[in-house]
Amino acid sequence: MTALAQIPKEERPRERLLQQGSDALSLTELLAICLGSGRRGVSVIRLAEELLARFGSLSNLFEASVQALIEVKGIGIAKAVQLKATFALAKRINYLAYRPKYPVYGPDDLHAYIGPKLRDKKQECVAIMLRDAQGNLFHDEILGIGTLTQVIIHPREVFHNALCRRAASLALAHNHPSGDSSPSVADIELTKLLATSGRLLGIPLDDHLIIGSSSYTSLWKEGIIKSNGYTS
Repeated sequence: MTALAQIPKEERPRERLLQQGSDALSLTELLAICLGSGRRGVSVIRLAEELLARFGSLSNLFEASVQALIEVKGIGIAKAVQLKATFALAKRINYLAYRPKYPVYGPDDLHAYIGPKLRDKKQECVAIMLRDAQGNLFHDEILGIGTLTQVIIHPREVFHNALCRRAASLALAHNHPSGDSSPSVADIELTKLLATSGRLLGIPLDDHLIIGSSSYTSLWKEGIIKSNGYTS
């Protein structure tokens, strides 16, 4: 097998990447790093060239099945699986980078987005929604699932997410399986705690929605959250 280590040092893509950065490498060289080695009598660079020539484009190579990949001499099961995993990671990164953003101007927009996801849950679920500096919602996820009537979350769980994803602000929502969207004393206390934490961390809590079966309550609209709310 002709590995990268057997290529003259000044031509090795790994060394070039370390010295000059990934932007200095050609598509063939980047693919050669992913492959790691060629086949007997054929360098890894040449094998990378053969792969690209065989499939015609990078997008076709991304979509190639494991079976199609192993038909190329020098690509065994291990290399084919390695390539498919690399391509899958690239696709997911690309999806996250270009994921559509959802503009939010008020509680009705927030409810239209998150209400259908929570309304019919049989257990109480808490969802976090993150907004960017332009006020667009760019990420949401379920933070916790509780019993029929209660779910417990901690402020550090909420703001860890927001800090890691560099959110400008956030909103919270949770459902009441009973169907009644009236906030409980615990809902109000948690909201006040999160609003205070948000002010200290510089990531305001815009709103906390309570989702019922046919209605919702905005704790910002109710005056529980003392902030600019949806103003970006």
